[in-house]
Amino acid sequence: MTKLEDHMEGIINVFHQFSVRRGHFDKLSKGEMKQLITRELPNALKNTKDQATIDQTFQELDADKDGEVSFPEFVSLLARVLITAHEDIHK
Repeated sequence: MTKLEDHMEGIINVFHQFSVRRGHFDKLSKGEMKQLITRELPNALKNTKDQATIDQTFQELDADKDGEVSFPEFVSLLARVLITAHEDIHK
């Protein structure tokens, strides 16, 4: 496996470590998403412990408004984080 493929598998595995805890095994509840971003993205996202920030982020990600964040919806968060990190590297 290439380095990039290994990282992609790692992202999927991290998502599933949190998504299997409650409810649908392949979607994040708000609590699961909070745990994931608090533990896995504390330096990439600001205010990860602020409930209002979590609520707003969750609502933005939940595109289909089903009350859960699917993997494709989660990937949109990762895309934003990666774009910001890329921009910061060039500053």
